[in-house]
Amino acid sequence: MRIDKLLANIGHGSRKEVKQLLKNGVVTVNGELVKDGKQHVDPEEDQIVIHGEEVYYREFIYLMMNKPPGVISATEDAREETVIDILEANHAVFNPFPVGRLDKDTEGLLLLTNDGVLAHQLLSPKKHVPKTYFAVIDGEVTEKDIEAFHQGVTLDDGYVTKPGELKILKSGLRSDIELTITEGKFHQVKRMFEAVGKRVVYLQRISMGPLQLDEELDLGEYRELTEEEMALLKNSGKE
Repeated sequence: MRIDKLLANIGHGSRKEVKQLLKNGVVTVNGELVKDGKQHVDPEEDQIVIHGEEVYYREFIYLMMNKPPGVISATEDAREETVIDILEANHAVFNPFPVGRLDKDTEGLLLLTNDGVLAHQLLSPKKHVPKTYFAVIDGEVTEKDIEAFHQGVTLDDGYVTKPGELKILKSGLRSDIELTITEGKFHQVKRMFEAVGKRVVYLQRISMGPLQLDEELDLGEYRELTEEEMALLKNSGKE
């Protein structure tokens, strides 16, 4: 790989900025000064140092975000703030994208990565990756609703959902619930409750497959996945 491309890919600026870095004589490869951006390096074998600090190349990035309300799950939008706009430059440079979508007003766990293979595995309907939501419902959620969700409910467009596992945490004029589903139709959780005559007033995704939302993350905060989380995710995506 060309040294200028490698440095740009790991967040050391645009191609133009990287060219200036090289020109300034602060980049060495295996102890030798490198000023030519066209020089090829082996990211696995060569020691690359900038300003005296060794840098490491990686192809993929995996981020867990506690998505705030009012932000859309997209890579770019002319009018709305996106989840990518929240990222620091050293993460945005990897061009990650959200794995699946959360509605604009929905909070919680969102995975961002540039690993298209993993994203496909997690989103493929054939994999049945479970997603669990916490929701506040306007109306009393009952055992009858649990049974209806277990059977699958008919949405407003006639689609019959796959079975969902509904747990009542608190029941009353406003009910707290957890719902686990294995598909991701447009506004699915909201439409499932509409199908039983109730309305979602607050929605938060708390898990996706084996990945649990880190309770230490405030709304709008994110972090890279741990090695343990990565191993769990990759195993869950396999057949």
